[in-house]
Amino acid sequence: MPLGGISRRDFLRLLSLGGAAVVLAGCTRGSQRAGGAVAVVPGDPAAFFKDPAPFIGHPGGVLESRLELQHGLITPNRLFFVRNNSDTATHIDATGWRLRVEGDAVESPMTFSYDDIRALPARSLVCYLECAGNHRSMFDLLQGRQATGTQWGTGAVGNAEWTGAALRDVLVAAGMAADAVSVLLVGLDSEAPEGGFRRVLPAWKALHPDTLLAYGMNGRELPRDHGYPLRAVVPGWVGASSIKWLGRIVVSHEQIWTRNNTTSYVLIGGGYPAEPPAEGQPITAQVPNSALALRWPAELPAGLHVMRGYAHSPNGPIAAVQWSADGGATWRDAALTSSQPQYSWAQFAFDWRAKRGEHTLMTRAIDAAGDTQPETVPYNAKGYLFNQPLPHPVRVV
Repeated sequence: MPLGGISRRDFLRLLSLGGAAVVLAGCTRGSQRAGGAVAVVPGDPAAFFKDPAPFIGHPGGVLESRLELQHGLITPNRLFFVRNNSDTATHIDATGWRLRVEGDAVESPMTFSYDDIRALPARSLVCYLECAGNHRSMFDLLQGRQATGTQWGTGAVGNAEWTGAALRDVLVAAGMAADAVSVLLVGLDSEAPEGGFRRVLPAWKALHPDTLLAYGMNGRELPRDHGYPLRAVVPGWVGASSIKWLGRIVVSHEQIWTRNNTTSYVLIGGGYPAEPPAEGQPITAQVPNSALALRWPAELPAGLHVMRGYAHSPNGPIAAVQWSADGGATWRDAALTSSQPQYSWAQFAFDWRAKRGEHTLMTRAIDAAGDTQPETVPYNAKGYLFNQPLPHPVRVV
């Protein structure tokens, strides 16, 4: 099976030379329980600037999770991927922190303290977060065209139980106008682009009861490298929408345009007509996706193996996961092995009797709406939303 820029034969030759690092080097060009609230346990020192050892490191302090280290529905805080645009906000003290809500579409601009947010009705939900660039390296490896940005493999995704207040509660308190159009979330990471990483939500998404201002992650105080003291969690949307170290909210009667919906987090390429003033198509929701919880590429002994993985979709629960061991010529059903809270990913598993030699496994998710992973994804220059079934090379010895 051709693998984009290289042949399958060359791909397996690179695999034989030394694993994932050699494969990628040779192929790269130029280079929550839904429902009631849970208690949040303060003071988790292990979550402050987590140990990078269990991760795949990328330039800029980016930590990619290894899915093979995860064994349950929930990703432990210590294994949750990290994608930050600045570290200037990780020192924030909640005592002096404030959240400002302002703009031409609020009646009474307000400032909230940490205690004010914690006093609002609490909500908890299980929600996966995925970077829009997850699987980005596969544009080069499988299509022969490298996209800009962090060359993620499969680990820019995690699933956690988030606890916080509904964003709509602070918007209603500030007197958000019924005809408001945009809600801009701005982080306190001052060295990030635009002097604070920011993302625009349409009013309807900001007012959804499950769009959270989160101060808890997996029953503990929000870790500093995940946005302490407060971050947004926007279920089903690309991770960049869930602004960390949130410090300001601007509500407007007009559509707000920023770097992150004009030149970044937009699909730019021949298959994506521009939507001015954006240079392409701004992205919001994630796409159906799946991956094996297995080192990429992998080496296994011959015999019977239980292969595990994760699948998710913004369109509702996963209805089925299929797998193939012959390059997608035939597909078989995997078993879904866990419950699926509303915004959670799903776990799946299947038995594979591995024979000695070189093999390529593939998986594809099908959600409750009938949407699945496409055979191919049109290239876009920023490398977002790659979700074609991923050929997972496995050597059996």
